[in-house]
Amino acid sequence: MDEQRARALLDDERRRIDSLLAHLGRDRAVEQFEATSLGDATDAAQPLISEQENDAIAAGLRLRLAAVERAEARLAAGTYGRSVRSGEVIPDERLLADPTAELTVDEAAQA
Repeated sequence: MDEQRARALLDDERRRIDSLLAHLGRDRAVEQFEATSLGDATDAAQPLISEQENDAIAAGLRLRLAAVERAEARLAAGTYGRSVRSGEVIPDERLLADPTAELTVDEAAQA
């Protein structure tokens, strides 16, 4: 895959993740406001459950963002599109589906 296309894919993925993280932050602020303004009218556990769910989603998004950063580092080093384990070429089809792919399909299946 050429560098320009790889950069565009990674930039798109970074923007998508940043947007999702920002959306989670807005949701949390709204939920906190609603929880404090509704008082006893709601289940006290619901805001905590929702907060834990959002925390789990945010943690997954931060892991994905770290994968984007590793892929950007490989792009800068000239090793993007090659397995971090074996150095084998990762097919463009796989990189189009997951621009942060670090392993070939066979290696990922073994992991």
